Amino acid sequence: MRLFDRSDAVLLVGLAVALVVAFARPIVQLLDLARQAEATSGLALVPALVILAVALLLQQQGKRQFMKAQVAASAREARLAQERAAELEELVTLARSLARALDSGAVRDAVLQHLDRLAATGDVWVVIRARGTWHMLVGPTEEAAPVTARARMELADRALAAPGDPLRAADPIELDGQLCFPLVAGGSPVGVMGVAPAALADPRRRLLTTAAALLAISVRNAELFGKVREQSLRDDLTGCFNRHHALEVIDAELRRARRGPRPLSVIMFDLDRFKDVNDRHGHLCGDHVLAAVGRLMQDVLRGSDLKCRYGGDEFLVLLPETPLEGARRVAEGLRRDLAALALEWKGERLSVTGSFGVAPARPGEVDGDDLIARVDTALYRAKSEGRDCVHVTVDASDAPGAGPAPTA
Repeated sequence: MRLFDRSDAVLLVGLAVALVVAFARPIVQLLDLARQAEATSGLALVPALVILAVALLLQQQGKRQFMKAQVAASAREARLAQERAAELEELVTLARSLARALDSGAVRDAVLQHLDRLAATGDVWVVIRARGTWHMLVGPTEEAAPVTARARMELADRALAAPGDPLRAADPIELDGQLCFPLVAGGSPVGVMGVAPAALADPRRRLLTTAAALLAISVRNAELFGKVREQSLRDDLTGCFNRHHALEVIDAELRRARRGPRPLSVIMFDLDRFKDVNDRHGHLCGDHVLAAVGRLMQDVLRGSDLKCRYGGDEFLVLLPETPLEGARRVAEGLRRDLAALALEWKGERLSVTGSFGVAPARPGEVDGDDLIARVDTALYRAKSEGRDCVHVTVDASDAPGAGPAPTA
């Protein structure tokens, strides 16, 4: 505990003056003795004592300044240590969030929540490459800011094409005022993380390099998990989704349509007299036909349409954002494409036709089983009316006064 501080300066000066006044006579006598000693010995004692006193004062002042500098340096180091600890804690939190991320959405959420604080800037973007195409994971979206999004993707291309080894994630690349970190996992680039401005201190760069390595691994893990999950949901023979997944998606789309409301329709079809194909040519030929039908669906239907192998030779197509008339046209086009499909088996040409049922979702419908039952009824109506045709089931609530009418 200090006895005096800066606020007591006046008191200290007054105390010093009082001491000088109080001890004036002894001081004068001491100075007289010093002069007598100087005269006797020939030594300059008073100047020497003055010089010594001044040197002592300067030494004490320097020592005090040195101690202040040491205290300031220690405080600065402690502050930097606290900042590094906070950054490392944020990095660990990011790593934990990324470790739990099993899809691109979860990866995006983890990056949005933690990466800005690690970079100490709000201008952070991440692009990832899937099937040879860049996609914005974090940053300006292609819909909201297409020019900026394309610029980021071009910057990512340049970063990976920069001289040197772009697969060394430890080497960020500075381009157009942006610091680009290649995201490398398993020796292959999976994306690029960018930060602006590029003028970052070395500790911050090292921190972001580590974050980029963690992010690259998470992106690759999410990609692999997605592939495994998709394979578990798909039929190996046709490449279409399986029945269980289709029912889940139908329930989800019905909930989404209720919030809209948005039109939603379903097509169900099966192959006419497919048993005859198996009986005449064998099940390997039947598999060949089913695989060709799966490829046809992938080729002619939209990417947003859910293609499902519902059972044996039955297929189901879910058409989001599609009203009844649009679904009928899709079914009719698919029927024609199926009839025109050129198939051969051991030198023999095969012809395939299908019977199609179409049904729309009712406004506010909640039960996917009811929708499946209606489209299944429409399919069997098409089969009973001669096959190779499309039968549309129109619910009275969707089109008042309309009844079911087959369309060939």
